[in-house]
Amino acid sequence: MDIDVVEEIKRLERVIGPLSNTQKILLATDGSVTRILDVIFGKVNIKTLVQEFREASEEIAEKLDIAAGEKINYRIVLIGNKEPLIHAISYIPLARLNNDFKEDLIRADIPIGKILRKHNIESRREVEKIDIQEPTRELKKIFNTDSLMLTRTYNIIHKDKILIRIKETFPITYFKK
Repeated sequence: MDIDVVEEIKRLERVIGPLSNTQKILLATDGSVTRILDVIFGKVNIKTLVQEFREASEEIAEKLDIAAGEKINYRIVLIGNKEPLIHAISYIPLARLNNDFKEDLIRADIPIGKILRKHNIESRREVEKIDIQEPTRELKKIFNTDSLMLTRTYNIIHKDKILIRIKETFPITYFKK
């Protein structure tokens, strides 16, 4: 379900006011956010906070179009340089990955886009949701702010199946230029 990102951004702006061009690009892109951040800030890094295999909950299984209880890779990373810029959570059905891809994923601090390129996986990204949210306690601590958060949730599709589901979050005060 690919949304109309232009309309969604206009909707957000009616609620919270104008977004910068950089914020709009980060919310709307169907490409690699890590690559965009590399261009803007110089080389950014991935810091893995959580990387574990778990069983898919009913909710996540439905979003990934798999059976509840199927094994997934659950990963939380921070993308940034000296400071965190973006918090990202990904859900990856293990049955849809080959062993080499899994090994690179487990190595943790490799951007997903780079893993996809390395393994020549043709894919597309479909933005499912762009929104604002109150920061969780964890996000307040990570970003050292109480400000609202901008989020986008998208799926990386390969062979008409969801290969990876990602939610990216950053404070509304970031990327204002």
